[in-house]
Amino acid sequence: MSVDLTVVGGTLATVDGLREAGFAVDDGTIVAVGDPDRLPAAERTLDVDGRLVMPGVVDPHVHVDGFNSIDSYETGTAAAARGGVTTVINFAWQTWTGEREYGADGSVWADEGSLLDAIERQKRKAGGAYVDYGLHATVTAEDESVFEEFDALIEAGVPTVKFFTAYDIGVSNGFLRLAFEELADRDAVAVLHTEDAAVCEALREERRREGRGDPVDYPGARPDYAEAMALADAVTLADATGCKYYGIHTSSRAAAAELAAVREDGSQFRGETCTHYATLTEDAYAERGTLALQSPPLRRADDVDAMFEYLREGTLDVVSTDHVASTREEKTVDDWWECSFGVNGLQASLPVFHDEAVNERGHSYGFLVRAMCAKPAATFGLPKKGRLAVGADADFVVFDPDESYTITAEENASKADYSIYEGREVTGRVTATYVRGERVADESGVTVDPGYGEFRARDVPEWGARGGNT
Repeated sequence: MSVDLTVVGGTLATVDGLREAGFAVDDGTIVAVGDPDRLPAAERTLDVDGRLVMPGVVDPHVHVDGFNSIDSYETGTAAAARGGVTTVINFAWQTWTGEREYGADGSVWADEGSLLDAIERQKRKAGGAYVDYGLHATVTAEDESVFEEFDALIEAGVPTVKFFTAYDIGVSNGFLRLAFEELADRDAVAVLHTEDAAVCEALREERRREGRGDPVDYPGARPDYAEAMALADAVTLADATGCKYYGIHTSSRAAAAELAAVREDGSQFRGETCTHYATLTEDAYAERGTLALQSPPLRRADDVDAMFEYLREGTLDVVSTDHVASTREEKTVDDWWECSFGVNGLQASLPVFHDEAVNERGHSYGFLVRAMCAKPAATFGLPKKGRLAVGADADFVVFDPDESYTITAEENASKADYSIYEGREVTGRVTATYVRGERVADESGVTVDPGYGEFRARDVPEWGARGGNT
């Protein structure tokens, strides 16, 4: 038996820890893992020369080619590839008109729209993707006709539906209850952005009246209790209806505690934080101004510590990026309330989180792989992603854990021309990224043609008890 590729000479980083082993790849799939001397003969051998090899990162929360992001699939997934991210899940917006939010004359949202149409629109745009991608259907209006699309969404490989409780696309608790009942009947997943809209709006207007436009005044306008209040309402509804619930971009101890209160065995509820909430504090607003603005805001040092505490104990499962690409010019405004939300992070996420989690806080590589690879894949119905095992896609990252360097926006593959991590020194660099056995990026840049990435139709995920999805 001869295979396409063997990967040898390194240390595998898995959920179970570090392992001195290699693996064989045939037709894009891992077909053997073990002693390099016992692997089948191969047409090509990749000797990683003592580096780590870990599963490709699965980022289930990115914004590419949407109302809030200037990245195309080509530029966004180029950033992903260079950062060791081999699968992303983007958003398909129900009523989006196709116009970007920045500089739009009026709302970018129509009164009604189809989730299936939004899915097809995103797939048409994705022809230049370098890495594999999936989609979340995103409800942006209280239109019960979308419930009639849920069966077709699942058939199309999109078993996750996102809702907001804030902004002009937020929906009421009454609508959420109805939607959760429909999703529960299908065992599909509700994905929630939770902030109390009324509280945030009142606090924003208070600061506007007082002329408090400095970015350091921003976190108080979207406080941790507003995040926790809305999350508590949403998980109560999910619990009552039996709906699978995934909370995105958890930023505070208060919100994570509300999620912990309902997790019990962990079979119904999941949650994520983002790299920036695990590595930055609200001090960034004094240092970088509105360039660091996102929603929810960066919090205090205790909240950063809480993200790791809740990742360790299993209340939070995933570390994502919530990647949004904007230009420095767009983000630089006189008053923070005029600034668009979102920061880019796809390319820097793995090195930054690795440096903080492993080098600074002493967590294991098993911890890192669970949070960034295995659990995102299992949580979102991607059984062939996020692991180095027989039968999995040969998505992997060659990583030098000892190389130190300074992050700079000059290296961005994204259209974003700044970085919230600008000047941050990290130890640990992605040296090459492979998707289905093909090298898609190395230190020279992207190495495949646009369109190598494929749409990944996802199964309705099976969520076991806490700790059972790794």
